[in-house]
This record gives sequence, C-alpha cells and structure tokens, in this order.
Amino acid sequence: MVAVHLWSSLTRFTDGARVVEVEAATVAEALKQLVETHPGLGPILDGGISVVIDGEMVPNRHTAIEPGAEVYLMQRLKGG
Repeated sequence: MVAVHLWSSLTRFTDGARVVEVEAATVAEALKQLVETHPGLGPILDGGISVVIDGEMVPNRHTAIEPGAEVYLMQRLKGG
C-alpha cells in the first residue's frame, strides 16, 4: 500500500481524508486508483499536479513507487 497525502482543498472529494491509501507500483497507477475511488479528483489531477515521493519531486507519471513510500500531491509547481 502507498500512502497518498493530499493538500487540504482536495479533502472535499475524499470525505475529509488527507491521506488515502492505494495499491500502486507507479505514479500513474496511484493517480488512476485515486480517481477510481474518488472521481471528483479527476479534473484536478488532469489539470496538472506535482508529485513528491519520499521528499523528491518526480519527473513523470511512469516513476516507480516503492512499497511503503509516502506520496504527496501538490499543486503544480512552476518555475520562472
């Protein structure tokens, strides 16, 4: 299981849960499972987010997630 931490405004789609556990081996699988479980997250996740695994921002959705890793969804971070 992977613990996915959500920013506070997303909890309205998860019945108040700030952490949702999913079974996933990659970021893409975790996001897909989140949307399947909580469909209201779909438009937000599709709109663009940043994903951090164990304190490291990941470059793409094909990135592997090790069992027990902590995954944080963050509003898209933009450089400039």
